[in-house]
Amino acid sequence: MATDCVFCQIIAGILPASRIYEDAATPAFMDLRQSNPGHILVIPKTHIPTLDLVPAAIGAALMNTVVLLTGALRHGLAPEGINIWQSNGVAAGQEVFYVHVHIFPRFTGDGHMQIYPTNPTETPRDDLDRLAARLRAALPAALPTE
Repeated sequence: MATDCVFCQIIAGILPASRIYEDAATPAFMDLRQSNPGHILVIPKTHIPTLDLVPAAIGAALMNTVVLLTGALRHGLAPEGINIWQSNGVAAGQEVFYVHVHIFPRFTGDGHMQIYPTNPTETPRDDLDRLAARLRAALPAALPTE
């Protein structure tokens, strides 16, 4: 446990959380900042700083809980839509360096989450193919070493 980590402290029972669900691998609880009511966080029970470091079994458990809680949000609070997001690194807006997935209820005109500053144009196929080739070449380095 990282003693200064808010999520480690929640898992250890040191800090309170409004828990919704918990299984052997993942707890889910209300985000402290409810700019739209029903904002949920899902985390693994293991302190892992970013998504690319998550072992496959933990990642599968994390996403299973996200799917379950997305359904609970839809049935329990009936938002018009739901965003799922996960941020890695300061540039992406990550504030707590512990993998966490946001399940965020959406309502028409709520003003949240504009993805693009302006509407992007389509990227030429040659550029897409070059990017895809670079990422395919990087796959071996990304494979877990469990």
